[in-house]
Amino acid sequence: MKSGLGEGKTEIITIVVTPDMHAQFEGNVVHPVYSTVSMVYHMEWASRKIILPYLEEHEEGMGSKVTVEHVAPAKNGTCLEIKAVVIQYEQNMILTEVTVKESKRDKLIGKGHVKQVVLPKEKIKERTAN
Repeated sequence: MKSGLGEGKTEIITIVVTPDMHAQFEGNVVHPVYSTVSMVYHMEWASRKIILPYLEEHEEGMGSKVTVEHVAPAKNGTCLEIKAVVIQYEQNMILTEVTVKESKRDKLIGKGHVKQVVLPKEKIKERTAN
């Protein structure tokens, strides 16, 4: 990895809850609110954006662990801020603390951690080959 990555590095993404982010299974909407699945995706995306500028050409990041607590609903049309902060960086492991808040009211929607591991692309290719 390129130098410069360390604890405290932060990335924020902003999204608006849309119907495709609602809690649903097999096309059936269970609740017309922001789903935990979408929250995990956005937490991983914010965390990944942190490492992208530091990856060497021969490297790639992989998610290895996500912990999530979904504490409040967010309705369709709600603007959310997803903030990831590096809290631990050792060798090829990056751990971020992530919060999801309603932008207007600073209301906590969810929180958790995302762990990423940076590996050589060749090693990933070997591990994922059939």
